Amino acid sequence: MNYFVTGASGFIGQRLVEKLLQRPGTVYFLIRDGHQGKVEALRRRWQVDHARVIPVVGDLTLPRLGLSDPDLASLKGQVAHMFHLAAIYDLKSDAESQYQVNVEGTRTALEFAADIGAGCFHMVSSIAAAGMYDGVFREDMFEEAEGLKNPYFRSKHDSEGLVRSDCSVPWRIYRPGVVVGDSRTGEMDKIDGPYYFFKIIQKLRRALPQWMPIIGLEGGRINLVPVDFVAAAMDHLAHVDGQNGKTFHLTDPAPLRIGDVMNLFADAAHAPRMSLRLNARMFEFVPMLVKQGLAMLPPVKHLSKQIMDDLGLPPDMLSMINYPTRFDARETQKLLQGTGISVPALDQYAWRLWDYWERHLDPDLFIDRTLSGKVRQRVVMVTGASSGIGKATALKIAKAGGRVVLVARGEEKLLETQAEIEQDGGESHMYTADLTDLGACDSLIQKVKDDLGGVDILINNAGRSIRRAIAASYDRFHDFERTMQLNYFGALRLTLGVLPGMVEQRRGHVINISSIGVLSNAPRFSAYVASKAALDAFSNCAASEFADTGIRFTTINMPLVRTPMIAPTKLYQQVPTLTPDEAADLVVEAIVRRPTRIATRTGIFAAMLHALTPKFAQTVLNTSFRLFPDSEASRSAKPGAEQASPEQIAFAQLTRGIHW
Repeated sequence: MNYFVTGASGFIGQRLVEKLLQRPGTVYFLIRDGHQGKVEALRRRWQVDHARVIPVVGDLTLPRLGLSDPDLASLKGQVAHMFHLAAIYDLKSDAESQYQVNVEGTRTALEFAADIGAGCFHMVSSIAAAGMYDGVFREDMFEEAEGLKNPYFRSKHDSEGLVRSDCSVPWRIYRPGVVVGDSRTGEMDKIDGPYYFFKIIQKLRRALPQWMPIIGLEGGRINLVPVDFVAAAMDHLAHVDGQNGKTFHLTDPAPLRIGDVMNLFADAAHAPRMSLRLNARMFEFVPMLVKQGLAMLPPVKHLSKQIMDDLGLPPDMLSMINYPTRFDARETQKLLQGTGISVPALDQYAWRLWDYWERHLDPDLFIDRTLSGKVRQRVVMVTGASSGIGKATALKIAKAGGRVVLVARGEEKLLETQAEIEQDGGESHMYTADLTDLGACDSLIQKVKDDLGGVDILINNAGRSIRRAIAASYDRFHDFERTMQLNYFGALRLTLGVLPGMVEQRRGHVINISSIGVLSNAPRFSAYVASKAALDAFSNCAASEFADTGIRFTTINMPLVRTPMIAPTKLYQQVPTLTPDEAADLVVEAIVRRPTRIATRTGIFAAMLHALTPKFAQTVLNTSFRLFPDSEASRSAKPGAEQASPEQIAFAQLTRGIHW
């Protein structure tokens, strides 16, 4: 007894062939030209002699599957069972592709089955062929299907209809439920069905403790079946006599509601459970015309698309929450009775599905998290690149293959940075510019555009800090002006200069080196913190405006770093600080992850303290203000041994990273 299988290399197909090979006979399987490299891998999986599995090169979209007359002649009368599994099983695919493969591909397969005189044509359909039928859908029902607007549902219904109307040989149709991974190993080939929600569960696990109850949605029943059950059931049903012209529901006779399914996977992931579930049907009191009207509003459409894209969900996924159809599989269950083939309870294997997904399918596994993957052959502008954080950052980026644009006011030290990069074989381009001069900023952007074509990543690192109490600044308004000129207006001018090119390319990244002082509001840094806070506020506004353009803004609230900028305050030599290299690692993290903000625990705690108990926060800061004196530089005093007291050192240790 010989078999012919389309889609043998697919998820269900591989396992069906394994079952067929346990019976006597040869399995012919369709393989596209150029995909012959898969043949040996399939043979190794099936672990059989080459003579038992024979690839047939062809194409489902071509007449007679693209086979020649001699190939057809060699198969004529040799195939007892033809299994047609090749199809698109993806809610994200476009309607045209699904129609061509699922419907026209089935038409071609039927013609081929007739040409070779197949004994029986077995078509793998789907419960999607029932559409959104409101009620119990029996195995003998077809025309009763309703709610077929979804392209995938329509293509499965129409392809099944072709078998019923055009098949000239005996046929059998199989309608599996939502196929998930192997119940024994968890193996799955792609993100589909409940897997779309795994990333949300994972994010909840990372954000909340497992014991915390959360609110979720309760919807319809989702019919999940593991792939090993589907393959075993098809193999058995195909060989039962007297069943031609029938349809078999390969479904779970006791499907769970979506809320229960989500909680089972939450348990498997050690994530919080949805203790309170709101029934999604409660929203059905809103008239359909009203809901459709709201959905068509441009702001609603834009917001919905953005949310669905961020969550990685297909556009129609939410419409499945209230899936209304139940499937009667009693006739199929009678035929499977006594075989040991049945749908296992989901709670027995959900952990295997989750474990396999997290180890092999989690989209985060396929993100290039290396600095090289983000900056190679990209133009990265680093201001303040002659020393400190800027220099350390530039060296790391150049070593990772980035085309570094070095910017600073002084040429001598900038040449030293460039020499170190070139010594390591990196690429750098040096430009001297005074970023307090807005004209110089404009000229710099134009030169870089002319020389390198534009900027992919801008790192606004150049800055000026002034540590001086306000009471000592009554006659020093220029301190506030010059700090704002470099820290805010200079960085802003560069950002506005590179944004048009980023918008044109629909990608780009602006990283602003801000300060922990913006979160802690440390005294004596009013000029510095105000300038950085202005840049933070601009970035927050810009991030919202450019969120849908591929451009990201990241603010790094940098703690105290041992750089030339803090050298005038001798006290800082005796308190905890980051090295420039450690600070550059935070910049690397920003480039790789592209978060909205990077801050230390101390900075986040300080911000929370100001938000929750502002009076107490002011008291703590006033205490520090009185504890730490002005620096000798701000007092115009002669340099001396500015020693920190034990109290000052203890307080600095407790508030690690904050400027005092």
